[in-house]
Amino acid sequence: MVDFIATHELAILRWLHIIAMVYWLGGEWGVFQTSYKVVNPALSLEERSRHMDTAYRIDILARTGIISLLPLGLHMGHLWGVQPYGGAWLVAMWGVWAFWMALTWGAFSLRGRPLGKRLSDIEDWTRYLLIPTLIILALSSLAGFGPFEAGPGQKWFSAKMLTYGSLLIIGVILRLIMHEWRAMFPVLAQGPNPDVEAKLKRSINLGRGVAYLYWFGIMLTAFFGAVKPF
Repeated sequence: MVDFIATHELAILRWLHIIAMVYWLGGEWGVFQTSYKVVNPALSLEERSRHMDTAYRIDILARTGIISLLPLGLHMGHLWGVQPYGGAWLVAMWGVWAFWMALTWGAFSLRGRPLGKRLSDIEDWTRYLLIPTLIILALSSLAGFGPFEAGPGQKWFSAKMLTYGSLLIIGVILRLIMHEWRAMFPVLAQGPNPDVEAKLKRSINLGRGVAYLYWFGIMLTAFFGAVKPF
């Protein structure tokens, strides 16, 4: 089994990368469609809450895909020779991925509880640190300063990292919208509240607007990885 994995390492990583991308794109579409029910004031609060829970259950698969794409892409990048860090660095990177996954799934499993809220806040901060790091590394590499190779036929890797990092910004916006929804529902449980309903409507309009840009960016990121155009 070990020999099989070593022989087919790149192919297996590519397969996992495709699955992660599918979960990301498909999951975001599922959350988008469920959101119509979450903000529909014609439905009972109980039914809207059920749709909210469904949205979180779909979203966790999308987030699993998002998180997994980074180590998969960096690992493949090393095998392709466009990412110079391998060996112990790759082992450490996958260790960070395992911690990140535990944090993400812990926040999901404990959602609605104080510990889940703390874990979710920590998870948000991982993105605040990761996003500028990825964007700076990508821009630096595209400008010829490294650390990633960006010669002829190699710029696609840094371009993909740039779009990926930029998409995480949109992901943060969508996460904040979902946080806002969860905070509003206890208020609605106290009775009809036109102000809260108006806020929900504004937030969903913003979310739907950025969602279209999100999908385009995901497809562009996949294009860079699959076609490697430059």
